[in-house]
Amino acid sequence: MRVSVWIVEHLDLQPGQQVLDLAAGPGDTGFLAAELIRPGGTLISSDASQAMLGVARGRARDLGVSNVEFMRLELDWIDLDTASIDAAMCRWGLMFAIDPGAALQEIRRVLRPGAPLALAVWDLPERNPWATIPTRALVELGLAEPPDPSRPGMFVLADESRLEELLDAAGFMDVLVDGVDLSRAASTVDEYIAAQLDLSSQFAEARERVSEEVWSEVKARMASLAQPYSVPDGSLQFPARSLVAAASA
Repeated sequence: MRVSVWIVEHLDLQPGQQVLDLAAGPGDTGFLAAELIRPGGTLISSDASQAMLGVARGRARDLGVSNVEFMRLELDWIDLDTASIDAAMCRWGLMFAIDPGAALQEIRRVLRPGAPLALAVWDLPERNPWATIPTRALVELGLAEPPDPSRPGMFVLADESRLEELLDAAGFMDVLVDGVDLSRAASTVDEYIAAQLDLSSQFAEARERVSEEVWSEVKARMASLAQPYSVPDGSLQFPARSLVAAASA
């Protein structure tokens, strides 16, 4: 929620605006913005996955968000008119684009001159151990190759200077890059592992490939790697950090 609030606060939204939420997932960040652009404003909640758009529609219905349209859009090619959007946001999606620089150029194309963009990507792996433990366990057990840091993925934009350079190269102005400290908690190791299976398709695919015996080894290795983040009541408290950025078209 802290990252979503940072994003919305840096868009300086006004009633009547057209706001684009890219790679919106369940849509919650955009729904915060939807309230601020009433009356007369419209949120475009977009994602590349039709299934995720269905989730977002359900969330909007549950929350009573009515000034929202749902569109299937790719980051690399945004099917909207040039200079048609008053503000854009993208929380934890840009790092999965095939070409983040091209995606930023597309975002700038659909923004009106001077319109704001606010986004978030994940900071360095060592600042997000909650996300790296599954891969570490698989690699250490010989069940996976180390991830290629140059390919699209969670940490490909974790370098603050690179993120700033990409925004500059896409033509954005007044670029600000900052960080937001977060935390991730789980009551038990089993709860943590279950959450990671939901969050990571690669981790879930690895689970499907291995036997119960090998899976027990994976769980034991993950429990060992998570031990430094245990607290006296037996739960887990992981540090986390997201990079955030704001700029104007």
